[in-house]
Amino acid sequence: MARKKRFILSIDGGGVRGLIPLRILESIESRMAHRGAQRPMHKCFDLMCGTSTGGLIAAGLTAPKPGAGKDEAAATIAELRTFYERDARDIFSSSISRRLGRFVTNPFGLFDETYDARPLEGILKERFGWTSLASALIPLVLTAYDIEKRKAVFLTNGRQHDGGKPDDYYFWQAVRATTAAPSYFEPSRTDNLTTGKADVLVDGGVFMNDPAIAAYIEARKLGWEAEDITIISLGTGYAPERGFSFSEASGWGALGWMQPSKGVPILSIFADGQSQTASYQADCLFTDLGEARYIRINGEIPADAEALDNARPGNIIKLNGAADRIIRDNTVLLDDIAEMLT
Repeated sequence: MARKKRFILSIDGGGVRGLIPLRILESIESRMAHRGAQRPMHKCFDLMCGTSTGGLIAAGLTAPKPGAGKDEAAATIAELRTFYERDARDIFSSSISRRLGRFVTNPFGLFDETYDARPLEGILKERFGWTSLASALIPLVLTAYDIEKRKAVFLTNGRQHDGGKPDDYYFWQAVRATTAAPSYFEPSRTDNLTTGKADVLVDGGVFMNDPAIAAYIEARKLGWEAEDITIISLGTGYAPERGFSFSEASGWGALGWMQPSKGVPILSIFADGQSQTASYQADCLFTDLGEARYIRINGEIPADAEALDNARPGNIIKLNGAADRIIRDNTVLLDDIAEMLT
């Protein structure tokens, strides 16, 4: 008797650039519909994994919708696209009055976070309610980092290495944690429903911007055979033309490396470097072993579109244009994926 094939979706971090993997998923959804298969993503994939903005997308597609049927996800792809194209502007905004208020309460506001997390938290509470990861429609993994305990955290409804249940968290707080990018948002005080304590978490992109390997390990902990696994890994675009010269970087100092107006170079470089490395390692690992199948889709974006927080209409147009090119360049591959999922 043939074993069941397992499909995993892994999505990188990248702030508002999450619009790109979302557009790729939209294209896959459309191609499946043309094949007569109209069903939500949680019925197409067996496990989803995401970091930061990728975690937000994965959670939206796998969390149960509050007050709805038990098999309805918290968000559709269309609703998530609206979030990136419209609601993100409210999240990544910092008014003059708020800046002045912060300066009064904190004269050293230069060292304060760029954005108030409350608008994001309000949207997350409205979307996810008070459901927890344990109620996810399929296995899910979100990455975060505990700055108090100094350890990587994988927020999941899967299994521990010993087969036990992992700690449980509210969905909205788990998403708030995985998107708590240092310098952009303050850390997240995340209620650990298992221990009854609050964990202090930040964006998992500080150590794992591309979580494909984490997704594979979680799948293996669930007992899935390697040869049955197909990993579809979606990036949020890369900007090879946005380099930093020696003369520019040598004069930054500590504050310059964290300067928001330059896109927080140290975080940008960390995230891009980890994504490139993880993608290369996953490709080598799975191709050489000939076990799990690994499919990576990513592409170039304009140099001025790399910022995590640029949700202005003009940049959204650029990101949609980049997504169009990535979809066009991967037409055959996307058809193959739609066929597999169908």
